[in-house]
Amino acid sequence: MVTGENFRSKFDRANYVGFDFYSGDNVDVVGDAHKLSSYFPAGEFDLVFSSAVFEHFYAPWVVVEEISKVVKVGGAVFVETHFSFSAHERPWNFFQFSDQGLRVLFNKALGFEVLDLGMSNPIGGYFSPRSSPYLRFRPVRELYCHSEILVRKCQEPCVVDWHDMELDALVEGTRYPTLPGSPSETQE
Repeated sequence: MVTGENFRSKFDRANYVGFDFYSGDNVDVVGDAHKLSSYFPAGEFDLVFSSAVFEHFYAPWVVVEEISKVVKVGGAVFVETHFSFSAHERPWNFFQFSDQGLRVLFNKALGFEVLDLGMSNPIGGYFSPRSSPYLRFRPVRELYCHSEILVRKCQEPCVVDWHDMELDALVEGTRYPTLPGSPSETQE
């Protein structure tokens, strides 16, 4: 999926297919990623590479399902998107993702195994003087510009209905952090 920067030269030993919503120098196929499998046969690609695009999808979970259809078993998917970034290309700037949010999207039920994930490009920030009084000038910690995930498709999807997916499979058994003195913490 192509927006802005041309990555074609980085894949000079591959059969590169640039896909985007609009035509351009780096675009071979124009279309909507929410309907990706209507443009390409199942299992067409060894690699899907997406940079700074996922924040512009109105239903990114649908795009992940579509990617799962067009990448072959054993193939890889790399997604880099924004975690903390200024609003841009509005009104089509819908989501920002943590690495854990990407992990939930690219889950085992859709056939994916996480190889690596993280967040990069740290940002220093603070609340402005125009913020609510209790927040003014307070530092904002753990800001990163980008989040990334690298996954391998290890099998065809077993479940494609998000309503039927098991919570523990999506969050890999993790739980929301407990607050000090909360009932769940005192029971342990």
